[in-house]
Amino acid sequence: MKRTFTLIPALLLLPFLANSAGAAASSSVCVSADGPVPAYADADSVRTLESVSVHASRTAMSLGASARIVTVMDSVAIASIPAKTVNDLLKQIAGVDVRQRGPMGMQTDISMRGGTSDQIAILLNGINISDPQTGHNAADFPVSLSQIERIEVLEGPSSRVYGTSSLVGAVNVVTKKPDSNSVSAQVEGGSFGTFNTDLAYSYSAGRFGLLASAGTVRSDGYSRNLEGGLNSDYSGQKYFLLSEYDAPLFNLTFQGGFSVRDFGSNTFYSSKFDDQFEHTRKRTLSIKGETKGKVLRFKPSVYWNNAFDRFELFRGDASVVPFNYHRTNTFGSNLEFEADTRAGVTSFGLEFRREGVVSTNLGEPLAEKVGEHYTNGLSRNHFNLYAEHSLILRRFTVSGGLCAVMNTATSKTFGLYPGIDMSFRFADGWKVYASYNSSFRLPTFTDLYYSVGGHKADPNLRPERMQSLEGGLKYYRPGLSAVLSVYYHHGSQMIDWIKDFRTDQDPVWQSVNHTVLNTLGEEVSVRLDLPVLVGNKDFPLESLNLSYSHIDQDKDLEEGVESMYALEYVRNKIVAEANLRLARKLFWNIAFRYVDRDGSYEKYDATVPTGTLMEYKPYSVLDSRLVWAWDWKGLKLYVEGQNLLNRTYYDYGNIPQPGIWIIGGLSCTIGL
Repeated sequence: MKRTFTLIPALLLLPFLANSAGAAASSSVCVSADGPVPAYADADSVRTLESVSVHASRTAMSLGASARIVTVMDSVAIASIPAKTVNDLLKQIAGVDVRQRGPMGMQTDISMRGGTSDQIAILLNGINISDPQTGHNAADFPVSLSQIERIEVLEGPSSRVYGTSSLVGAVNVVTKKPDSNSVSAQVEGGSFGTFNTDLAYSYSAGRFGLLASAGTVRSDGYSRNLEGGLNSDYSGQKYFLLSEYDAPLFNLTFQGGFSVRDFGSNTFYSSKFDDQFEHTRKRTLSIKGETKGKVLRFKPSVYWNNAFDRFELFRGDASVVPFNYHRTNTFGSNLEFEADTRAGVTSFGLEFRREGVVSTNLGEPLAEKVGEHYTNGLSRNHFNLYAEHSLILRRFTVSGGLCAVMNTATSKTFGLYPGIDMSFRFADGWKVYASYNSSFRLPTFTDLYYSVGGHKADPNLRPERMQSLEGGLKYYRPGLSAVLSVYYHHGSQMIDWIKDFRTDQDPVWQSVNHTVLNTLGEEVSVRLDLPVLVGNKDFPLESLNLSYSHIDQDKDLEEGVESMYALEYVRNKIVAEANLRLARKLFWNIAFRYVDRDGSYEKYDATVPTGTLMEYKPYSVLDSRLVWAWDWKGLKLYVEGQNLLNRTYYDYGNIPQPGIWIIGGLSCTIGL
C-alpha cells in the first residue's frame, strides 16, 4: 500500500506570519541589474522577483500580474543550490519529476504533473529546442549554470503559449545578458574521477553585447558491469554564444549552442545488458528580433536544431547487434504581432516548424541510402495559428486565446485548442486565480516508427490531447510568499505501448492511441526570507523554502491488456531548502527532497529471479553546498555533496543512482 499525505493548507498561517513581518520594504528574492544581491538589500537598489517578466501567456507580463503561476528559479538560487545541471535544479521544484538514468544529467527524463518526458517543451531563451525523436535527450542545454539568469517553469497545458510538445508544461532557460566586460572561470573536481571546467567571456560596448562560454565535464562514473568495466562513465563539452544589438527602433538577438555527450548507458534501454553506450550531439542556431513601437510591435524569429544519437547495445562492438543511428533536423519560424491599446494587449501570429529524421530504423524506407548509415527517414510540417488578448487592470488580469494547429503527417484538418486564465487581487498581497487550458502533443518519431526488438509502432498515431482546470491562491509580501494550487487534467488519445492478450497469446508491444488518463493534484509552497521578516540583515538563516506535491492518477485499461507505461508518477514529493550565513563570507545551503513514486520495474541481478517486478520504494536525498566568497576578483571556494545520506534508490528502471558524491572547486570573475 502506497503512503499518502493529507494536504495541509499552510496558507491559513499567512496572516499571522505577515503580521510579524513589520515594516520591511525589501524583496523576498532579489535581482539587481548587476547580478544577485542579498535579500535584505536596500529596496531602491533592487527589483523583486514579482516584477520579472515571464511568459505564462503569449504576452510577457510581470510575475505578480500573471494570471497563471510560473515557478522562477533566479540566479541567486542557481548559485546556492548544490547542482551541476539544469536537471539537478529542477529536482527542487515539487511539481517537476526528474527521473535520472545517468549521473550529472547525462540522460534525464523531465516531466510535470504525472506526464512523461515527451510531453513538455524545452526552450532556451524562448526558442524551442525539443527533439522530435525522443524526450530522453531533450534536456541537453549547451550553456553552463554560471551563465543562466533564471529558469521559468510553467506547469499545465501550454500549447497556446509554446506550441507543440507542451502538453503538460514547459521549461524555459533564460541566459544572462552581455552587459559587462569580464572574464569568468571555474574549475572543480571530486569523487569518481570527476573533473569539470567552465570559461565565459562577456563584452558590452554601446548597443552591442557578446557572451561566449565553453565548458567540459568528465567522470569515471560510479558503477561497473559484470565484467568489471566502467558502465556509467561520461564526458562532454558545451559551447554557447549570444550576441545582441539594441538599435533605437529594434532589438536583434543571435544565439548558437553546441553540446557533446558520450556516456555509459548502463542498463538504460534493456535491463539484460549492462554495457550499453551512447553518443549524442546537439546544435542550435536562432535569430530573434523585436521592434520597439509603442502601439504595434513585430517579433520575428527563425531557428534550426540538429541532434545526432548513436546507441550501442554492446559498447564498441557492432558485430553482435548493429549500432542505432538517428539524426534529426528541425527548422522553425515564428511571425508574431503585438498590439498595445487601451483595451489591453493583443497577440497574433503564425508558427511554422519542419521536423525531419534520418535513421537506421525510424521513418519510411528511403529510395537511396543517406550517408554511411541512414536507410530510413521522414519529414513533417507543422503549422500553428494563434491569437490571444490580455487585459491587466489594477486588481484583475485575464488572458484568453486559442491556437489552431495542423500537421501534415498526422492530420490534414486544423485542431482548435482554446484557453483562458484569470486572476483577482482581492486584498493586499492576496491573489486568487483560475484557468482552463487545452493542449496537444505530436507523436515522436520513436512513437511512430520504432518497430524493432518485439515492438510494432503505428505510423498513423494521432496527437495526444489534454484539457486542464486549475485554481489556486497566492500570497505575497516582502519576506514571505506562498502558493496553493489544485488542478485536474483529462488526457485523451494518450499514446501507450501495450500487449493485447485478448487476440494473441504471445503479443508484441504495440504503440496505440489507447489510453484515457485522469490526474488530480495539489501543490503548496512557502518561501520565507528571514532577514526581511525579522528586520535584521545579519540574521543567520537567510531563507527557507518548503513545498509539497500530491497526485492521484488513473488510466483506463481493459482486462487482458498490459501497459508498458504503467502508472509511474510521483504520488508524493516534499522539498525543503535552507540558506544560512555562517560568517560574513561563509554561506551554507541544505537541500532535502522526499520522493514517493508509484509503479514497478523489472529487477535483474543475481539475488532475484529474472524479470522479477519490484515496486519503487520511497527515498530521501540530502544535498549540501558550502561557499566562501572572497571580495578579491569575485573569488569563491566551495565544496558540495550530493546524496550525503548515501541512499541507494531508483528513479528509472533497474538503474541504481549514485551514492554520496563530493565535489570541490573555485570560481572567479575578472573585470576588463
